[in-house]
Amino acid sequence: MAASSPASLRDLYVPPSNAWSFVPPALAQENASAHPPISGPSTSNQWSTRTAPNPLFELSSSLTDDSGLDITSLAKELLAAALLQYATNAIAQPWEVGKTLLQVQWVPREPGDVPLESVPEGDIAEDDGELSDSSNENDSYFADPTAEKPPKPPRPADEHGYIIRQSLLEEGTQPEYVIPVGSADGTWGMMKRVAGFRAEGWLALWKGLLTTAVQNALTSAVQPLVYSLLQSVFSPISPTLSSPFDSPLGTAAVLLPVASQVLTGFLLSPLDLIRTRLMVQSSVPRHRTYSGPLDALRQILAHEGGLRGVYLHPHLLVPTLLDCTLRALVPLTLPGLVAAHVGLGAHIAPETHPVQWNVAELLGGVAGSLVLLPFETVRRRLQVQTRGSARPLKACVELRPAPYNGMVDAFWHILTEERSDLPLKTHRRQRRRSSTAKGKAKEGAASEEVAEESTSWLAHSGIGQLYRGLGMRIGASVLVFVLALVGSPDESDGGWAEL
Repeated sequence: MAASSPASLRDLYVPPSNAWSFVPPALAQENASAHPPISGPSTSNQWSTRTAPNPLFELSSSLTDDSGLDITSLAKELLAAALLQYATNAIAQPWEVGKTLLQVQWVPREPGDVPLESVPEGDIAEDDGELSDSSNENDSYFADPTAEKPPKPPRPADEHGYIIRQSLLEEGTQPEYVIPVGSADGTWGMMKRVAGFRAEGWLALWKGLLTTAVQNALTSAVQPLVYSLLQSVFSPISPTLSSPFDSPLGTAAVLLPVASQVLTGFLLSPLDLIRTRLMVQSSVPRHRTYSGPLDALRQILAHEGGLRGVYLHPHLLVPTLLDCTLRALVPLTLPGLVAAHVGLGAHIAPETHPVQWNVAELLGGVAGSLVLLPFETVRRRLQVQTRGSARPLKACVELRPAPYNGMVDAFWHILTEERSDLPLKTHRRQRRRSSTAKGKAKEGAASEEVAEESTSWLAHSGIGQLYRGLGMRIGASVLVFVLALVGSPDESDGGWAEL
């Protein structure tokens, strides 16, 4: 009997389905309970709507648990980051205050002379009666003691009746809130002078801290957004602008980063103006011009031309654009140029030659400070000048009585009318004083401080005034270089460059 042949399985074959189905988890469970699973191979693909856990900002996985986003944990992490940023700014703020005060301080070549711009016309009078080396002794001898003395000519006074200063070194007419001119020679010296000055104190080293922290936080947030916007606008027009294969020193690789930083600096320039004025103003409550950053913004907008005056005034717009452009351009171009000219290599990179690149960044930072500081100094001096109907700023250091008329005028007057040999060496000079009382002559002496004559060329040039804070900048560059050598390559830039 012939054996029956087995049934063919060809008729039972069913081709697998390649269709994708997106089924919510609840619906999938209901279908599974309503329809028991059928035995046999199944190749249908189903995707669940639940995404895989992805911690936000690499925080703990508790932020993305089944209950949703943990707002409390997120708020704690953001608060910790804000406090860390604020503490970083607080560490660097005393050095910023000392450098800014040195940059805006006016140090004339002859501090004992009367600044002509500060004396109103018609108020100058001779005052030779009290301090006179020669007196008519015969007239004093034969004078009638009962007769009234002729009134002494009044000293020059301002519209409020206050005596105008005849010398920046004259103690009697020096405002109580002004630090003596030329008493500090560097950033550290100015910090000690501010901390020890009776009208300021050590808390004055943190003036403008809140404004500085807000400005830095907004800069870090706005600049990447501006850069992404510029990329989306200009990349379709010129793809080389955002090409990662372009040369680091090429124009295409530098243009968009520099433009983004310049636009960010321009948008946040009112904060920089407020920050500078809060640092420079006196800490004495009755002489303080602004009570805080909001009050400063309100007064500046009300008395100095509003938003148009804050953004588009030539004394603010031109220095802002130049300063922001150089700040963005120098770090991107100088390290590569320095490396190519000193023999470190024309095509070095941080990944392939870390030590040579760190040396190039150090030399580029020093060269960049020599380029940046003069423009930064002029910008600070123009920022402390009030405009429109605003009252003059009562600063804790000497400011130039006459305002500068732009950047070129500021450069010229700093170089030609100021001196650089700080601190000033002074001595007391005794002058004879003669007066009569009841017919008897009495002689006394009056002393005043005068600046000693210096033979150094720095006493006849203001070039050093344009480079106040250079030592601090070089020290920060050296610190970054040392940290980059001893630290790991991935964490070479740990935020120390902000100092």
